[in-house]
Amino acid sequence: MAAAIIHSQKKFSMLFLQGVTYAHPNRDVLFSDINLTVNKQDKIALIGNNGAGKSTLLGILGGRLKPTSGTAGADSKPYFVPQLFGQYNALTIAEALGIHDKLLALREILEGHLTDINLELLDDDWGIEERCQEAFAHWQLHGISLSQPMAELSGGQKTKVFLAGIMIHEPDIVLLDEPSNHLDTAGRALLYDYIRSTGNTLVAVSHDRTLLNLLDTVCELSKRGITAYGGNYDFYTAQKAIENEALNLDVKAKEKALRKAKEVEREAMERQQKLDARGKKKQEKAGLPTIVQNAFRNSAERSTARMKGIHAEKVGGIAQELSHLRSELPAIDKMKLDFDNSSLHRGKILINAKQVNFTYDDRPLWPDNLDFQITSGERLAIKGANGSGKTTLIRMILGELQPVTGPETPAILERADFKSIYIDQDYSLINNALTVYEQAQQFNSGALQEHDIKIRLNRFLFTREYWDKPCANLSGGEKMRLMLCSLAISTQAPDMIILDEPTNNLDIQNIGILTAAINEYRGTLLVVSHDAHFLREIEVEKELILS
Repeated sequence: MAAAIIHSQKKFSMLFLQGVTYAHPNRDVLFSDINLTVNKQDKIALIGNNGAGKSTLLGILGGRLKPTSGTAGADSKPYFVPQLFGQYNALTIAEALGIHDKLLALREILEGHLTDINLELLDDDWGIEERCQEAFAHWQLHGISLSQPMAELSGGQKTKVFLAGIMIHEPDIVLLDEPSNHLDTAGRALLYDYIRSTGNTLVAVSHDRTLLNLLDTVCELSKRGITAYGGNYDFYTAQKAIENEALNLDVKAKEKALRKAKEVEREAMERQQKLDARGKKKQEKAGLPTIVQNAFRNSAERSTARMKGIHAEKVGGIAQELSHLRSELPAIDKMKLDFDNSSLHRGKILINAKQVNFTYDDRPLWPDNLDFQITSGERLAIKGANGSGKTTLIRMILGELQPVTGPETPAILERADFKSIYIDQDYSLINNALTVYEQAQQFNSGALQEHDIKIRLNRFLFTREYWDKPCANLSGGEKMRLMLCSLAISTQAPDMIILDEPTNNLDIQNIGILTAAINEYRGTLLVVSHDAHFLREIEVEKELILS
């Protein structure tokens, strides 16, 4: 069936998908036969593992992509807030927002050029300039001009530009693709307020659990299609826990059935062998001719083979069902770091900082010099708005930068001898030039054998087809899992792990994997993150807030 885009349906339905299938140009099917209806003022979370096709499905809902087959429709034109902005870097802000021609027409009219073309472009939108000013002020885009190139903005500012576009365009339908990824705490607060208060119809792809809990319905995209859960993310996780418990019970029941089938098979074959042996003795005792004995033997062998085939088919069927059930189980429990705790005693002072600051262009980075201590075993969050110097502070803690202060208040930064690992949001510990197996081997400090490394790779979902795959081709979630696997292979626990926005490029499954792994770790943890839910789950106990 040919793909179709329809622009209206029944009045109560704002968006719909019917029998939608999408295949890549190489004909690999991403998802198939997807059905979804979004009603007026629905607020829907679209979740799923990396690679499930969430952003693609959002693109189809917005009319930006065409399905391979099936129909997609919208009651009015959806407004789209993208996750990635590279395609807009060559444009001005006004061009990226699609309002450049309208603003130009307004200026032309105000200067006396009242042409039919200008009036058509303006479309009676005489208040567009005022809405732009109000929207930019609301989203804290101070000092930013509509004529400014998008390339000059930070990731957070680009996100705010497109969020401001909601107030400018005043759409009925808004599609959000990971809208909180680049936002600092203040930006996220504004986004959450918008989601709570808006009357827009919303569909959001996100891994931000605070945001997901503000939405009324969770739709999970998987290989089985779309499954809707009539509640927020906390409701979804409770339902998934019930489903996983039922799945575990099914696995145990199927394991028991497989053991029983194998036992029945063994007992049946033993009985048959005894009957065959008894029959052979009777034939020999009766002195039957060789040709008759051979006929009896051939008949017995055929009967045994038939019985063996019947039992093998039954055992094979149960084993296949068990394998399918096991593949549905969550993978988190398999992924353990299993390395020793830090050798440093809890409470040892690792960093002692007094009156530290840093300068850029001879201007201090922080209005007040910083005083702080980091002790062994504690969990500390470094917080601050975008541009507040969080990464600079981390580089000081790592010894890569030296603090600067004035002559009257000399800076002190005392650093104990400790082993640390810095994990940024791009997982730069992973060497893109290596294969997956070669990367794991780089951390093999305990002289593990090749098969031991491959067992550990399998545990972190890197099966045989991954071992020779270049690390450059891995997704963010795969790089994170390979990094955790590499740390597990090293067996030598770092005294300090520093995480810099570790959840930005992860789906919910991989955030769960990272959280479980970090909660096993007993050394010192420093975290830069705007994800309040993640910080709570890893039990951060102390904050250092940069102004």
